[in-house]
Amino acid sequence: MAGDLSIPEFLPVTLQGTYVTLEPMQIEHHAGLCEAGSDEVLFRWFPTSCAGDEPMRKWIEEALKDQQAGKALPFVIRTKHDGRIVGSTRFGNIAAVHRSAEIGWTWYTGSVQRTPVNTECKILLLKHAFETLKLNRVELKTDSLNEKSRAAIARIGATQEGIFRNHMVVQGGRIRHTVYFSITREEWPQVSDNLKRMLDKPFKF
Repeated sequence: MAGDLSIPEFLPVTLQGTYVTLEPMQIEHHAGLCEAGSDEVLFRWFPTSCAGDEPMRKWIEEALKDQQAGKALPFVIRTKHDGRIVGSTRFGNIAAVHRSAEIGWTWYTGSVQRTPVNTECKILLLKHAFETLKLNRVELKTDSLNEKSRAAIARIGATQEGIFRNHMVVQGGRIRHTVYFSITREEWPQVSDNLKRMLDKPFKF
């Protein structure tokens, strides 16, 4: 079946959920992101740590530069009950002509881990990807040693496609192997139902 020949526009947009709001990232979010990302442990699996004033500023500036170049669409994550910034995520590796993008660069402050925040963020991003932007494919990837992340990605219904061996050099000079997953537009309805079931449990912060 032929795909849609139009090219999607990855424009800044605010995505509203029950528990979180995803806002287009701005340099003015620096202080809130620094507070949320003050613990080095949050960036254990990142190529470099973003904790601290200057590392976080550089990270934001690079994200916004990639957005300007059409390579990324970064968000900050706010919890709706208190308006606090609790992390960040983005569309990256955007290939608009192929209707493809990656969801990643994601981190959450410790207080919202093991809450519905991650599940709802994935629902909001994937719904926007497949139902608004009409993408054909969304990629997700993680460090091969990050068993928690690998299990979480598989649990939402993404398909593991393979492992990029010796993919990058990360903190401490370790050579990272990267596990690639994907969700296609044909799989989205089932993944959507799965995510809604995961979220369909009463929760109060």
